[in-house]
Amino acid sequence: MAAAQGKVIITCAVTGSIHTPSMSPYLPVTPAEIARAGIGAAQAGAAIVHLHARNPKDGSPSQDPALFHEFLPQIAVAADVVINLTTGGAATMSVEERLQPALQLKPEVASLNMGSMNFGLYEMLGRYKEFKHDWEKPYLAGSDERIFKNTFKDIQRILESCRENETRFEVECYDIGHLYTCAHFLDRGLIKPPLFIQSVFGIRGGIGPHPEDVMHMKRTADRLFGDAYLWSVLGAGRNQMFIAAMSAVMGGNVRVGLEDSLWLGRGQLAKTNAEQVSKAKRILEELGLSVATPNEAREMLKLKGGRNVAF
Repeated sequence: MAAAQGKVIITCAVTGSIHTPSMSPYLPVTPAEIARAGIGAAQAGAAIVHLHARNPKDGSPSQDPALFHEFLPQIAVAADVVINLTTGGAATMSVEERLQPALQLKPEVASLNMGSMNFGLYEMLGRYKEFKHDWEKPYLAGSDERIFKNTFKDIQRILESCRENETRFEVECYDIGHLYTCAHFLDRGLIKPPLFIQSVFGIRGGIGPHPEDVMHMKRTADRLFGDAYLWSVLGAGRNQMFIAAMSAVMGGNVRVGLEDSLWLGRGQLAKTNAEQVSKAKRILEELGLSVATPNEAREMLKLKGGRNVAF
């Protein structure tokens, strides 16, 4: 749908909660670093920035709204960009804790995971010999028995609590069943079109990154939602740019950023989020597509506008 119009939304997820500080010296940790990363991504061509916070002392994931408040106004003043706040936080957090930034700060967009799942990060342990902070190794190792909890009740709680804020959702689907869960909440009237479906490929515990997986996700979403949704993809790790290009060819939108991959190319760490946005933009333009501006993204997704937020 988006590619047919010639406009593709680039989302940049600047820090996330998957990678730990020891994995890359370029991972944004402090509010100042996250602000710079968001502004840089917007200047490079991202219409949306997807934001997590971290404890500035040790880089651990945090959903403290006060930390978000340290970087959100800076980004909003410096860049006309759509701000998307996580309700995923980290799998170690309660749903109530994860909800607070979106509930209190009322962004234009918030992410929303569509199902409980295994979320394996433990394989990363073998790639790193030393860790800067005590929390990193057990955080990764413990993911082999950790469930990322997103029950029907949890999803309903997030949808209902943010309804009055007119925050729309980036619906994160890590597997085919998550699409059916989204359709269930659409049928119940708790989520309204146009849907923004973010399909996630290559996380251990979710759907794989094979081209057949990408096509299966798109076919299923087309059948369930027709023209009532916009599709976007993110590929984890080395899959990032391959899957972005595939999405664009299939009429979708793309997400990049250091949350999803620390790399710019084989063996080359990305020094900034903006580098990944610039690369995605080059790929899209080489394909004859153009990148949506923030205001074009707002129109495509029917957002409330950047003035109607609480930061």
